[in-house]
Amino acid sequence: MKLVKKSEGTFYQAPKHFNVWSIRKLGDPDTKRLAVSLSHFLPNGGVEMSGSPSEKMYYIISGSMVVKTKTEEFTLNAGDIVYFAPDEEREIKIVGDDVCTILVAIVKV
Repeated sequence: MKLVKKSEGTFYQAPKHFNVWSIRKLGDPDTKRLAVSLSHFLPNGGVEMSGSPSEKMYYIISGSMVVKTKTEEFTLNAGDIVYFAPDEEREIKIVGDDVCTILVAIVKV
């Protein structure tokens, strides 16, 4: 078992992300394939079109974001979840003047 308190975690800067404060809450060396982070995107923050070999899940805690893939575009709000398959590219843009906070779960394949 691994317990992570609210005040614990490690700041990191994910590639191609901008205007975001991300805190790794769980990951290496405590897990084999799972990483869990809390990301706070500032207004006008986002992610450039990109993908990775890992599976990803975003749970929107607060705020809104627009997610674009190669084939679709949608707006996510608090309570929404989106899943990205390995190597699926996505672009993210924060909507409005509020911080968008998301819980990110990444499973290495």
